[in-house]
Amino acid sequence: MPENPSKDYFVGVDLGGTKILAGVFNAKLELKGTTKLSTKADRGVDEVIERIARCVKEAVDECDLNLAQVRGIGIGAPGAVDTDAGRVIFAPNLPGWKDVPLKKALEKLLDVPVFLGNDCNVCTLGVFDQEYKAKPRDLIGIFIGTGIGGGLILNGDLYHGHNLTAGEIGHMVIEVNGPKCGCGNRGCFEALASRTAIFREIQAGVKEGQETMLTDMLGKDLSDMRSGDLRKAIRRGDKLATKVVEAAAEFAGIGVANLINILNPEIVVVGGGVIEALADEMMPTLIKAAKEHVMPGTMSGIDIKASKLGDNAGITGAAVLARRGTA
Repeated sequence: MPENPSKDYFVGVDLGGTKILAGVFNAKLELKGTTKLSTKADRGVDEVIERIARCVKEAVDECDLNLAQVRGIGIGAPGAVDTDAGRVIFAPNLPGWKDVPLKKALEKLLDVPVFLGNDCNVCTLGVFDQEYKAKPRDLIGIFIGTGIGGGLILNGDLYHGHNLTAGEIGHMVIEVNGPKCGCGNRGCFEALASRTAIFREIQAGVKEGQETMLTDMLGKDLSDMRSGDLRKAIRRGDKLATKVVEAAAEFAGIGVANLINILNPEIVVVGGGVIEALADEMMPTLIKAAKEHVMPGTMSGIDIKASKLGDNAGITGAAVLARRGTA
């Protein structure tokens, strides 16, 4: 039986290059249920849009609800997003996604108002609104996963910037002659501290002959390596995994210090899959490095914390986006 027959539910969708996660929330933004589907991005734009709609329908159905009870749907999409027009301008991990009218297409399929935002901006909104109850005036969200993204809450509002691409924290250059990033530049935060960067450094170490128990666990090519495997190895005293993860955490701390020097927020919240798996291993080094690289006196009263929302930050933020849009 439905918990409440009124039109008092929101659906938050986290659209990624490999998976679509949809969560159903009640009016208090309590999570009632989720559904996950693979994105199948190689099948083209129309197929992905159909799969988003299917994921939403299945999530609602799993909660014994129907779409008539959903007031709004929020979506966090990777890449550059025109929030006002509801269009994905460009999504690097979704082939063919250029100037896609996602809002209009989904509203036609689902007959529910749809609200669109950049995925990491949306994650930051979720952390700000639900984890911190919208109290900080200035908050920075950093999300470390396959890549690194972020979002800026300035004066209590999500800041989009002149070209709607503010918050691309992962492409702040930290080491000018560092490794090449997917964006084409060298030494980006993402190229030094993301899961991709960590895995690359461990694989390079193995090729150079360094020993690690990860090869015993996963085979010499380490192709199936996950963040959880790193945690196990570090806790068992693996020197290579410890060295590489500590270096990534230090780079992340330098990135945080740069943001504190520029924006002086009340709080910096660090999340994403890497931090969810390795918070205990990374956060002390990250915080220490940040404190060592900020201008003297600028850390007073500023907190650096790991997010507690984990993988649900995206769907939570998307639900917040939908609730705000329909208020």
